[in-house]
Amino acid sequence: MSAEAKLKELGIELPEIPTAGGNYLHACLSGNHLYLSGKVDRSVKGKVGAEVSLEEAYGAARQIGLFQLAVIKEELGSLDRVKQVVKALGMVNTAEGFDKTPAVINGFSDLMIEVFGDSGRHARSAVGMASLPNNVSVEIEAIVEVMD
Repeated sequence: MSAEAKLKELGIELPEIPTAGGNYLHACLSGNHLYLSGKVDRSVKGKVGAEVSLEEAYGAARQIGLFQLAVIKEELGSLDRVKQVVKALGMVNTAEGFDKTPAVINGFSDLMIEVFGDSGRHARSAVGMASLPNNVSVEIEAIVEVMD
């Protein structure tokens, strides 16, 4: 099943892409790879493991995945041009001692697999940070391989 058809089957409507918070592109196509800038969910702020629960942070990571899907669609015209989600870097604003960053970033990874199937499986880093811009809880960037 195509990614576009899968979105419809799941009842997912892609959100509007948030405005850039600086002087950068949402994505940059180089050869057959689309490099996606880090995206955040501005509605979830604070340190995960203190002010923000694991479940809230997982939800933020999923929302960020929806933002990234919207960027991919805008850049490529269709999600069906995605050959493979190659790599994701997930950054989590963590409270001291919080060690479940992979469980947070699963919100993004699970969505990619739901939409793209095996082509959504990707290499990944999930790291804890002392802080993130504007005190957001999660930021995720990714690299996607594009079909010719």
